[in-house]
Amino acid sequence: MKVTQQGSRNFEAGCVVWLTGLSGAGKSTVAQELRQRLSDRGKSVFVLDGDIMRSGLCSDLDFSPAGRKENVRRISEVSRLFAEAGIICIVALISPYQEDRNSARRIVGTGRFVEVYVNAPFEVCEHRDPKGLYAKARAGQIKDFTGISAPYEPPVKPEVELLTNESDVNGCVGKILEYLAVS
Repeated sequence: MKVTQQGSRNFEAGCVVWLTGLSGAGKSTVAQELRQRLSDRGKSVFVLDGDIMRSGLCSDLDFSPAGRKENVRRISEVSRLFAEAGIICIVALISPYQEDRNSARRIVGTGRFVEVYVNAPFEVCEHRDPKGLYAKARAGQIKDFTGISAPYEPPVKPEVELLTNESDVNGCVGKILEYLAVS
């Protein structure tokens, strides 16, 4: 990673772009478009999507605070390995607790960790409900669902905040690319 004397960022080496937000905020959509745009620029990129990680590496974990903490820890360790190998690793993960995201930053390394708050109002996320999860949570079929029966702690100082109800995916990805200063 190169950092100029003026402090601008240029993530030519590996880093972790950590997308956090409610279910339905647009994390996976932004992650896939960012992956494509970075790949088109010749960058080595990999996406770790929370849903996919829960079906494999983290399939033994529940959605309790302890289960979520371990989920974030495992994904942090994997994403750190990608970054150390010079790959831009995009993590799309609700990761609802500030303490766990701070831990992820420590594991990855502050200079390689970019927290992106994929922010959409709760009502918008619930309306989008791409997987029908909010309806199931309201019906009591899903325990510990973030935003309904479990908390979401918005990031305190994310490097980038995306308002996905106000900007389309191209605008959101453009904002991340501008922050990364990737050529």
